[in-house]
Amino acid sequence: MNRLLAPICLGVLTAMILMSCQPESQTTTPPPATPAENPERVLVQKYVPVKLTTDLAALSESDKKLIPLLIEAAQIMDQLFWKEAVPANVYVDISKLSSAERAFYDINYGPWDRLEGNEPFIAGIGPKPAGANFYPTNMTKEEFEAFSNPKKKDLYTLIRRDEREQLEIVPYHEAFREEVKRAAELLNQAANISDSKEFSKYLRLRAKALLRDDYDTSDIAWLDMKDNTLDLIIGPIETYEDQLFGYKAAHEAYVLVKDQAWSQRLERYVAFLPTLQAGLPVDERYKAETPGGDAQLNAYDVVYYAGDCNAGSKTIAVNLPNDEDIQRQKGTRRSQLKNAMKAKYDKILLPIADLLIAEDQREHLTFEAFFANTMFHEVAHGLGIKETINGKGTVRESLREESSALEEGKADILGIYMVEQLFQRGEITEGKLEDYYVTFLAGIFRSVRFGASSAHGRANSLRFNFFKERGAFSYDQDTQTYRVNPEQMRAAIADLSELILTLQGDGDYEGVKKLMSEKGKIGSELQADLDRLNEAGIPVDVVFEQGTQVLGL
Repeated sequence: MNRLLAPICLGVLTAMILMSCQPESQTTTPPPATPAENPERVLVQKYVPVKLTTDLAALSESDKKLIPLLIEAAQIMDQLFWKEAVPANVYVDISKLSSAERAFYDINYGPWDRLEGNEPFIAGIGPKPAGANFYPTNMTKEEFEAFSNPKKKDLYTLIRRDEREQLEIVPYHEAFREEVKRAAELLNQAANISDSKEFSKYLRLRAKALLRDDYDTSDIAWLDMKDNTLDLIIGPIETYEDQLFGYKAAHEAYVLVKDQAWSQRLERYVAFLPTLQAGLPVDERYKAETPGGDAQLNAYDVVYYAGDCNAGSKTIAVNLPNDEDIQRQKGTRRSQLKNAMKAKYDKILLPIADLLIAEDQREHLTFEAFFANTMFHEVAHGLGIKETINGKGTVRESLREESSALEEGKADILGIYMVEQLFQRGEITEGKLEDYYVTFLAGIFRSVRFGASSAHGRANSLRFNFFKERGAFSYDQDTQTYRVNPEQMRAAIADLSELILTLQGDGDYEGVKKLMSEKGKIGSELQADLDRLNEAGIPVDVVFEQGTQVLGL
């Protein structure tokens, strides 16, 4: 069996987590000082299985026929992400893995634990290359910088060596010719039976995009699409997997069912984006751009994850498209994955709060606050500026591999800033402002566990350390719990917002590296509390039981 195309063993994983069964005999000795010395224990602690379902009664018969086609196309993205995540010169004999190691291998899309800074958990495997399989593993940064091809930074190209061992580019649609051809066929089939003209148009344009590596037209069609019940996010999208430069997009897919009632509740917030942009706590130069006027907020049940978004920690909200020009012209769609979000709130956030949040503040933990904080995180990606103020190009280009972590940090901090502003204006009426602060603090403990290899994990470390310095929370040594200090929290939110927006606007690569090296890591005190979460058996994230059988299709 091809190690890259192996399906995820969710049945095995679920059985191990629920029954703590013994693994098959191992033929290799686990490496020392790695988190997988006892794979069963790691799985129990790190991942809890969740079934991805939705109310199919709300779907038309044609929509029910569409979902299997969309899932099959998503599974192709899964195969492509395996090829991007694991370099060709890394060999793992999966026949010699225990059942636990195999399940963990599949969850992580390779032999490196994504929640432990990509530490290897299989004997004989070295460190994960920062560039994954987007670049030759023996390529240096200096060699890449000297490479004169103008498309070397293109999102949709692999860097390879030719017969003379010189660098060359290979477009995705050529490297993955057979896979994208089949995916395009499936999208066209789905377009032919969809009830929604807008969704059909998008699917056909996305099929062409996969074959050409030209996604702008389909991205715009996706934003224009309003009458659809089903949705599909598919293709090479985020650049998190490229930790060498942050240039290369990895393949992924989400199959979504729109929650019409919740989406209607969110629509009214879009109109506030220009006002919120103008009120950002930073010099006028760093907020001179105007957010796209067609921004959208929608809620969905997600019924299938594939590829990048399914690797290690699972995404619960999406802000797309990433193209800066499209964002300025059209805005973005912020997609809240409500069923996945609720699963993480119930199974992870509440148990964390019971252990780490002061008892008298636990009443402020609410799903509404968790949903709002997550939603406005995605909205906040559209705030600030996309172009540096000093001619260094886009923020993403100028900050290179540091861009993703700082952008997530910006979205985190501006998200809670926006909650403050809307709450004070009376636009958010659910609960108390302290609900959002306390839920936000508990959310830091949840997300910081995603590890140093995750942009979200580093962003949460930055925020925790900054808040600690500013007294936004206090720590009770007797109860070993944290307490939000509202006034200091408010000041720290404004100060960190200003710092991040300034670094982005200046394209200050060295400044960002210094900030993240100092504050984007987990200190010994915080690590001790995270260890307590592990000892209590609180999972770090979820792993999905998903597909047509789970849905009953």
